[in-house]
Amino acid sequence: MLTHPCPSWDKPCTFISCLVSPDAASVAGQNYSMVSEFILVGFSNFPPHLLPAFFLLYLLMYLFTLLGNLIIMATVWSEHSLHTPMYLFLCALSTSEILFTVTLTPRMLVDMLSTHHTITFVACASQMFFSFTFGFTHSFLLMIMGYDRYVAICHPLHYNVLMSTHTCARLVSWTWAGGSVMGMMVTLIVFHLTFCGSNVIHHFACHVLSLLKLACGKETSSVTLGVILVCVTALMGCLFLIILSYVFIVAAILRIPSAEGRHKTFSTCVSHLTVVIVHYGFASTIYLKPKGPHSTDSNTLMATTYIVFTPFLSPIIFSLRNKELKNAIKKSFQRKFSPLNS
Repeated sequence: MLTHPCPSWDKPCTFISCLVSPDAASVAGQNYSMVSEFILVGFSNFPPHLLPAFFLLYLLMYLFTLLGNLIIMATVWSEHSLHTPMYLFLCALSTSEILFTVTLTPRMLVDMLSTHHTITFVACASQMFFSFTFGFTHSFLLMIMGYDRYVAICHPLHYNVLMSTHTCARLVSWTWAGGSVMGMMVTLIVFHLTFCGSNVIHHFACHVLSLLKLACGKETSSVTLGVILVCVTALMGCLFLIILSYVFIVAAILRIPSAEGRHKTFSTCVSHLTVVIVHYGFASTIYLKPKGPHSTDSNTLMATTYIVFTPFLSPIIFSLRNKELKNAIKKSFQRKFSPLNS
């Protein structure tokens, strides 16, 4: 087993060891050895002949996710007509999506074709921190984008005042700060626990619920409940505010007399609303599924829908469902490649 004896707590501690309580060496009057590495099961139980196919599929989706989001970011920055709050928020959303996938997907791809599936204590804590930071930032940005659509449709005359450049920059800064606080808080809470006995994580990443199952001590159950409540409260709070925004948006749209006006107004919300449904739909499928005889392999495949498939769909939805962005991307490509065609 990949463990090492607990260090002497009267000596200077390292960054990660300081996250663990000095009582880590003794739980309920028993001595344990502290885990120094974790083993990520991931796709290890899958038939070996299927792994190259999964690797190629997820690699292509990962590369497309990076390319799609980079194209969106480059188009928004190069086209002055897109220098509006909605597209600046979209640019920030693409940035958080790239960083989220970079945090998790490369490690998953490497482990698929590798026989070495261990991850150090520090690397596991770092992965959890960054994944939570960028994941929560993504949710906060979706909430801000919903607020932006609410102001644009329900208070159009005050839009330039309420959504000024300074206000937008401040809102984006708050989303990143909020994501960082959530990531740090969850990581410190989880890695303050004692990990003893098994060091096998039945996941392809340092998944918080899978990791909490390896913790020991009387406070483990209360910490698990606390982490779940913190995460669910933050995510459900974002979803509630998004739904509330769209309640006012739909009410305002229904007051528009012409069908064409209603359709044109609602079309500005379609891409954002679709991404919200996909984002929370896949997340609820994974985390709120009823307990039952689910195999580890099926849970692994379900987890990839949120880690790989959702970020893959996001740039497609925004590029295809947003007419203004789609035309700007077309125009940008034509401007770059028309000299070659001529």
